[in-house]
Amino acid sequence: MKQLNTIDWVALVLLIIGGINWGLVGFFTFDLVAAIFGPLTAMSRIIYGLVGISAVYVAFVSPAFSRKSAPKARHAQQHA
Repeated sequence: MKQLNTIDWVALVLLIIGGINWGLVGFFTFDLVAAIFGPLTAMSRIIYGLVGISAVYVAFVSPAFSRKSAPKARHAQQHA
């Protein structure tokens, strides 16, 4: 079974951060990234950009994520 590489992990972590931030915005009108780095400062825009790039990356490689974890499950089913 193939393991997730570093880029995969970074993309997933950034998506989790982005998801938590959007949840905070949606439920509490609180933008954590803006609170930490300032509203639309260069750093906050970089963070938002990286989250967006991560979303696009994961959208394109998500079928590969399932293939990376699926062989183990299929292998176990075949030998059961």
